[in-house]
Amino acid sequence: MLELRPATNHVDVLIIGAGISGIGAAWHLQDKQPQRSYAILEARDAIGGTWDLFRYPGIRSDSDLHTFGYAFKPWTDEKAIADGDAIRGYIRETAQENGIDRHIRFGHRAVRAEWSNDRAQWTVEVERTDTGETFTMTAGWLFSASGYYRYDEGFTPELPGLDRFEGQVIHPQHWPEDLDYAGKRVVVIGSGATAVTLVPAMADETAHITMLQRSPSYVMPLPSKDPVANWLRRTFSEERAYAITRRKNIIRQAAIYKLSQRFPRAVRRLIRKVNEQQLRGSDCDVDVHFKPTYDPWDQRLCAVPDGDLYGALRKGQASVVTDHIETFTETGIRLQSGQELEADIVVTATGLNLLAFGGLELVVDGREVSLPDTVAYRSMMLSGVPNFAYAIGYTNSSWTLKVDLVCEYLCRLLGHLDATGADTAVPEVSDPDMPTRPLLDFKAGYVLRALDRFPRQGEQAPWQVVMSYAEDVKALRRGEVDDGAMRFSRRRSARAPKPRVEVAA
Repeated sequence: MLELRPATNHVDVLIIGAGISGIGAAWHLQDKQPQRSYAILEARDAIGGTWDLFRYPGIRSDSDLHTFGYAFKPWTDEKAIADGDAIRGYIRETAQENGIDRHIRFGHRAVRAEWSNDRAQWTVEVERTDTGETFTMTAGWLFSASGYYRYDEGFTPELPGLDRFEGQVIHPQHWPEDLDYAGKRVVVIGSGATAVTLVPAMADETAHITMLQRSPSYVMPLPSKDPVANWLRRTFSEERAYAITRRKNIIRQAAIYKLSQRFPRAVRRLIRKVNEQQLRGSDCDVDVHFKPTYDPWDQRLCAVPDGDLYGALRKGQASVVTDHIETFTETGIRLQSGQELEADIVVTATGLNLLAFGGLELVVDGREVSLPDTVAYRSMMLSGVPNFAYAIGYTNSSWTLKVDLVCEYLCRLLGHLDATGADTAVPEVSDPDMPTRPLLDFKAGYVLRALDRFPRQGEQAPWQVVMSYAEDVKALRRGEVDDGAMRFSRRRSARAPKPRVEVAA
């Protein structure tokens, strides 16, 4: 029997994604624009986004939770570098405490969104992931909180001879709950944060685990507990201690990044010295396996909480091999050097597939939006696309620092619309010959593979993607909303159309 669904689902702001960004956006709306209605569409069946999707052993943050956490909700766990369960619990608790969970529609994927200037609203095609049924919602604003990678598949490069391998091949993004690796020989392909996390987390149970990398990444030990933060919590209120710790860590992150950019050779030497000290007692050559060819922060540094990776290497439970794969064999991997790695399980920690705005198709007055033809405005809106905002965090600092500022600015922008009687805000590039460059100035392989499918950025504000929290505070928290690049208008039609009744499949 066909179900009749009235197309009366309308909200002022429709948030896409119930991860750390989506829950944060909802909180800011409730706090600063409480008169506005909102809903959150979440394609999966749980809160948490990345932190609910990834379930591989040892999953943890690579940023401290005093800056990765929300500005409005203190992180109270003793560990500053937290595991996935704790982060997922923190996000869920935030949603439940503030009644945000009541606004989430699980199993709902936004597929296509069409903007009408006549009505000054978006019409969004929504798919039920359990049944495939589609229906429409309308919204004054869209906020994409879906990050920038595909949830349904990770990236696996061409691996010659893979079909010959008789063992198991696992991608961390799709970790089997019942995977038994006790006593097994495991090879983890990759050198990024996931590989650096998996190796020590699995080392105690495997017969041996090897991290196979084509080239090294920067790796640095970091205490999982922040002694200053924990002392402050014993001395001051939770809120005061959190605010001080957050400020301290923001300053520290910025200082390390600036130092790395200004004095890369000195920072390279320092990182090498730290790694050399940590690897004493192991047979791991620091100049072969821990000496990248690029400068610090050209790619993100991999944090090693409490030096656990080095400990596994010193104990002989784990090893690092830097080489290229010639081919898989029935029992493992043969390398170009001729060395053979025997394996029962191979983990392809080879990165992500990027996907802008969760794959949402955008149409403005009948014209499909080509993302590479748009330019990012204040790192949160797109040129020529009205009433659409998004959250993409920092690549050189904690993700949520940026998200908080973006949400603050969005609420200021909504307030400006109310004050002026406008319905629509759209950034417009006045100079059609304005020079542009890729959206992310980040040399990680997973980013470089997909940048041609993303929006671009300009060379000057407000079109430049800023990776500085201090500069963003000036622009997003304190800067003028009506800056000359944003065009404001009222809808062409004073009357909204009557609700339709659609037949859903």
